[in-house]
Amino acid sequence: MKMHLRGRVSLLACMIAGLILSIASGQERKINVIAFGAHPDDCDGRAGGVAAKYAALGHRVRLVSVTNGDAGHQSEGGGALAARRRAEAQEAGRRIGVEYVVLDNHDGELLPTLEVRQQIIRQMRQWNADLVLAPRPNDYHPDHRYTGVLVQDAAYMVTVPNVCPDTPALRKNPVFMYFQDGFQKPNPFTPDVAVSIDDVFDKKISMFDAHVSQVYEWLPWHAGTLDKVPKDPAARKEWLSKLRGGAVTPAVRAALAKWYGEEAAKKIRYAEAFEICEYGSRPSEADIRRLFPFFPDKK
Repeated sequence: MKMHLRGRVSLLACMIAGLILSIASGQERKINVIAFGAHPDDCDGRAGGVAAKYAALGHRVRLVSVTNGDAGHQSEGGGALAARRRAEAQEAGRRIGVEYVVLDNHDGELLPTLEVRQQIIRQMRQWNADLVLAPRPNDYHPDHRYTGVLVQDAAYMVTVPNVCPDTPALRKNPVFMYFQDGFQKPNPFTPDVAVSIDDVFDKKISMFDAHVSQVYEWLPWHAGTLDKVPKDPAARKEWLSKLRGGAVTPAVRAALAKWYGEEAAKKIRYAEAFEICEYGSRPSEADIRRLFPFFPDKK
């Protein structure tokens, strides 16, 4: 009788230990985030802050440039520029502890083809993505627009085993969200989620600073302000901080208030915001809080 009772107690102890371990592992589960930009500095601008926050918490982040950036310069181009921009992207990723992948599609020539869609699908599957971030498919730049289209076109196909059968299909569709933009037609950006990046703004600027060919050469040249770029490295970063700071829009401020509370939201200087895509999984508020583990506990 004692042996029988001892066995039952032992079994119960094992069950409790297993339950505790299961709960603990669930709490510690890493979030797999993948962001797609058209060019090797695009993800930095729209999601560099949240990427740094995820990385600091030990979650897995992959930034993907769909083109190699081989057209984005006033005096360089082709393979040499592509190699330079790939190195810049990898350095930007290294500075915050995330992976940065540059696909080998020509800058300025991106089209929503089946071949590129398959590249996108494989990237999502390889990363076992929980959350996918990308631009909306309305933008001034065709590469930006088509990156948005490509990610949308991949949103269902990532779960279809007979599509790209060389890479195992995802068993659950990720949550897809759009980066913030200022375009108004056909529809303005709607911030469903807004994240304070005040604590990592310097890291975001450090990422930009790695893209020397862009932030200190090509973009100022294109804007006619190349003569305004400081020569001193420290002065350059200060100049870049002012240029890339950006005001928080009223709509984003309202989203911050939803997730942080009214009083806390008033004090936030820098934020990144995201709109839920109608494709992919439709997240509940609980899902969003799990995918964005940055918000204070709900009271």
